[in-house]
Amino acid sequence: MNYRNCIARLMGAAMMVFLPCAVHADRGAFDVTRWYSILDNVRERASANGISDATIDATLKYPAFIPSIVKSDKNQAEFKLTLDDYLARTVNSRRIKNGRDMRNTYPTMLNRVYQTYGVQPHVILAFWGLESNYGQYRAAHKLTDAFLTLMYDGRRETFFGNQLLALMKIADVNNLDINDIRGSWAGAMGHFQFIPTTLQQYGMDGNGDGYVDIIHSVGDAMASAGNYLHKLGWNPNERIVRRVALPADFDVSLLDGKTKYQLSQWAAMGVTNTDGSPIPVVDMMAGLVADVDKIKEERANAIASAAVTPDPNAIDTDVAPQPVIYAYLTYPNFYRIKKWNNSNWYAIAIATLADELK
Repeated sequence: MNYRNCIARLMGAAMMVFLPCAVHADRGAFDVTRWYSILDNVRERASANGISDATIDATLKYPAFIPSIVKSDKNQAEFKLTLDDYLARTVNSRRIKNGRDMRNTYPTMLNRVYQTYGVQPHVILAFWGLESNYGQYRAAHKLTDAFLTLMYDGRRETFFGNQLLALMKIADVNNLDINDIRGSWAGAMGHFQFIPTTLQQYGMDGNGDGYVDIIHSVGDAMASAGNYLHKLGWNPNERIVRRVALPADFDVSLLDGKTKYQLSQWAAMGVTNTDGSPIPVVDMMAGLVADVDKIKEERANAIASAAVTPDPNAIDTDVAPQPVIYAYLTYPNFYRIKKWNNSNWYAIAIATLADELK
């Protein structure tokens, strides 16, 4: 297909088309030659991978460059919420109530996923709640345009090219209209926000119609999430985290989740339940995660406070009493969650919401 002639014909017919040549990228004037080269390459790769002409033509019929997507990619927020703020935002009363409602709405489906993949209903619901607020999140971007835009931008052209190719294969195999598939600016889609290559690898038909559609079918979405977690090694007999208390002088460098010891070793270092009782000790490795910045701030405040109003009964007024440290013991399932989303805060939020939805 000659895209230049195609665009000229569309302009002549006065049709509404998003034209890349009318846009300016951050680096200067839009490079029309590069855009056409990307479209040609997509067609060649798709054809070589056996994707139907119908899906290829639909993908490339009205290609649009979306400047706001490039802006989003280059200006991702760098700020970090405290753990308390993050949990307040993600595990709030409304999300818990909605999760309980969904548990009552889909008991059979949730049990089927549990029986098939070994992932408990409250865990599936926790992922569903955090990823799309139980399907209430409405994706804004046509994914073909999102991937083409990000390919043109070039920062991760190979990655997004692979995502587009996977999306085309998914549309082909599952009889989906590729122009009807919408997601986030970065390509995540459906109830559990899978990117295409993840869906291609783990997607499952949960409603028995012979196709996988994680956007319109809750059954397909739940089965796909269950299969993904199962393949990550999910163990339904293990906890995710346990909230614990640590000695006030505990070494905070150990609280990033990367350092792992046997539970008996953590217990020997003074790790207890929050009420001071001993933690259960079994033959298992675990890490510790806490909001280290908050701990350091509380220590600094304690020292400053002691300097202003020293305790006259203290033997050494230069040593301020330190606040008790609260943290999370992180069990193997915690690290399986991090293969889904590599964030300590996210994994703790999943665990906290899941506990609320048991």
